[in-house]
Amino acid sequence: MAGESGSRTLISHAQLRRGRGRVVYWTLLSLVVVAFTLLFLGPLYWMVTGALKTGQEVAQTPPTWYPKHPDPASYVDAWQQLNLAKLLFNTFYYAFGAVLFQLVFDTAAAYALSKLRPVGGHVILGAMLATLMIPAMVLIVPQYVTVIDLPVLHLNLLDSPFAIWLPLVANAFTVFLLKRFFDAIPEELMAAAQVDGATPLRTLWSIILPMSRPILGVVSIFSVTAVWKDFLWPKLVMPSPETRTVSVGIYAFAGGTPQNVVIAAAVISAIPTVIIFLVFQRNIMSGLTTGSLKG
Repeated sequence: MAGESGSRTLISHAQLRRGRGRVVYWTLLSLVVVAFTLLFLGPLYWMVTGALKTGQEVAQTPPTWYPKHPDPASYVDAWQQLNLAKLLFNTFYYAFGAVLFQLVFDTAAAYALSKLRPVGGHVILGAMLATLMIPAMVLIVPQYVTVIDLPVLHLNLLDSPFAIWLPLVANAFTVFLLKRFFDAIPEELMAAAQVDGATPLRTLWSIILPMSRPILGVVSIFSVTAVWKDFLWPKLVMPSPETRTVSVGIYAFAGGTPQNVVIAAAVISAIPTVIIFLVFQRNIMSGLTTGSLKG
């Protein structure tokens, strides 16, 4: 009885143990799982099989459920014709830089707001969180004006990786996520470090960062996926073919390229992010929930 009273659910354990209740429960659960599985895997299945079809079969109405004569040559054509190696290298480079900049600057900002508590820190945090209420499309124009003429320095950052890195650093959600995690770190550790003569920077490096590996992993994954899936901003600030990301590059070549080759390129470009999720999905969930509980 103690075990049952400790975990309350919508349907009681007694009802689940009955014959009819158990059948209804598992039937509904199975239907929901199957429905959501089909919903999420359907587009992936269409992409993978669409690349194996001919151009005429892809454009056929109604569409076919599977390729009549599977031909993986479209993947080879996509890799060669669209120069995916260069596009993927550019995207990896931008993603790596975005991760590095966010881990350095956003971690420092979150640490200052959480543990150092500067004067007016609550006002600064509130102003940062208020920016989350502004639609991203509204910020496109002022960000672009800033990029083409950087204030004070008067630099043009078009076709420069800093045009992608700097806007990603100013991420209020990342700072808030890190701050919430740092808030859960006991103050006794900070006090013990001060007694031992550690400076705030030394405390951050030796105590805070080693304990924050889960959330730092989450921030890194979010940063990589943000760069990988972004389209509009890289298209504006990376107009040169040599500096395009993979999403912009595929779009640029899509006009005169067969649809099955474009779909194959989309499949290849999606593989890295899928692998990252499958490898680090436990880290994502643990990092998001670790800082939410105290005690």
